[in-house]
Amino acid sequence: MSETTEQPPQPDPVTGKKPKLDLTGAEWLSSDEGNGDVQIAFVQGYIAMRNGRDPDGPALIFTQSEWDAFVLGARDGEFDID
Repeated sequence: MSETTEQPPQPDPVTGKKPKLDLTGAEWLSSDEGNGDVQIAFVQGYIAMRNGRDPDGPALIFTQSEWDAFVLGARDGEFDID
């Protein structure tokens, strides 16, 4: 018997727009470092990021490859403010 794995919703092939995700049941995680303003959640194969001070505000949605590029850029200092 084979187990079926539900595939995450895919971006629109024409526009590249990501699907609207239901974040109401998301488990939001905060870093142990800093003041926890940035929170992330893993939802349906995507990574959502929001401002923990405004949990009802908007969330940025990343694909796995976008998230990987963001994390590598942050580690390399790409977003440092002088």
